[in-house]
Amino acid sequence: MNFGLSEEHQMMQKVVREFAEQVCGPSAAERDETEQWDMTLWRKMADLGLCGIPWPEKYGGAGADYLSYVIAVEELSRIDASVGVTLSAHTSLAGWPIYAFGNEQQKQTYLRAMAEGKSMGAYGLTEAGSGSDAAAMKTSAEQDGAEWVLNGSKIFITNGADADIFLVFAQTDPAKKHRGIAAFILEKGFSGFKVGKLEKKLGIRSSSTTEVILENCRVPAENLLGQVGDGFKIAMMTLDGGRNGIAAQALGIAQGAFDHALEYAQERVQFGRPIAKHQAIQFKLADMATKIEAARLLTYQAAWREDRGLAYGLQSAMSKLFAGDIAMEVTIEAVQVFGGYGYTREYPVERFMRDAKITQIYEGTNEIQRLVIANHLLKD
Repeated sequence: MNFGLSEEHQMMQKVVREFAEQVCGPSAAERDETEQWDMTLWRKMADLGLCGIPWPEKYGGAGADYLSYVIAVEELSRIDASVGVTLSAHTSLAGWPIYAFGNEQQKQTYLRAMAEGKSMGAYGLTEAGSGSDAAAMKTSAEQDGAEWVLNGSKIFITNGADADIFLVFAQTDPAKKHRGIAAFILEKGFSGFKVGKLEKKLGIRSSSTTEVILENCRVPAENLLGQVGDGFKIAMMTLDGGRNGIAAQALGIAQGAFDHALEYAQERVQFGRPIAKHQAIQFKLADMATKIEAARLLTYQAAWREDRGLAYGLQSAMSKLFAGDIAMEVTIEAVQVFGGYGYTREYPVERFMRDAKITQIYEGTNEIQRLVIANHLLKD
């Protein structure tokens, strides 16, 4: 069993780390303050090949593995979690289902545009009345000749204000409950498609989060993903993989906050010596580092299993649960290490703390992750 990264993975880590530090980092605080995504960042990410890391080259991707993608999300999130989640939602939530369930035409049309960074993807599952209970969705889809007509609304859509391609789930037959759900590929320009309000958020503030409104939105029949009734399965399988992307985001947030706390503890002098010389601070740093490393092992293991075609749903839920929880713990402790300065925007640790909270909530709350894990254990 080899726990070391391959040369390819080390190179991915180095390249993305430099990009994050040199390109994303200098303006991270400004983007957080203005709550605005910068599309020039997206174009630079595309130039670097980050928008299609795990997709085959024939679809415009980099042809790398899932672990490479996880490393990229981690490194981006170590500097700015908004950049990390933008890539994660684009790749795991919007791109993966098209790759896994789409036909050749859909892959060449949509996956290629996404992999090359010409388009950004988003995922529309959650509704005002159906969050964790996704099967209770009210958005409807009725077939009308060579088109489907969708009506309803989706909320909390990551990348909603900036994406061009949306994977949207709708109910075709309420009597069939989850077996009536279908998945559709929508373009922002479709008739009846409208992006609604932009949410004002606690964290990941430069990543756009919006409502999507569908009013007699007409979708070509060829944009049905899979078969009618496959939608719920597609949604759940997508979330299985997406959770590990969020684990990578949480891991990066925790690592970034820890890096700042470790540096500050060695520079800040109180009682005549650096606070890192005090046992109380040493214990904090030791606990933070240990939890981060444990989260990294869980996260990388889930990616490793996916790359080898092994079942990874359990490990993905575990990684998301643990990494999300420790991201919150580590960032709170990082603020504590900074003391009063940590509570100000003069230093970035308060931003890391605000960014961490969402990793316990989206793509399945951590309470849902515990249910998923328990179901796996009891089923086995």
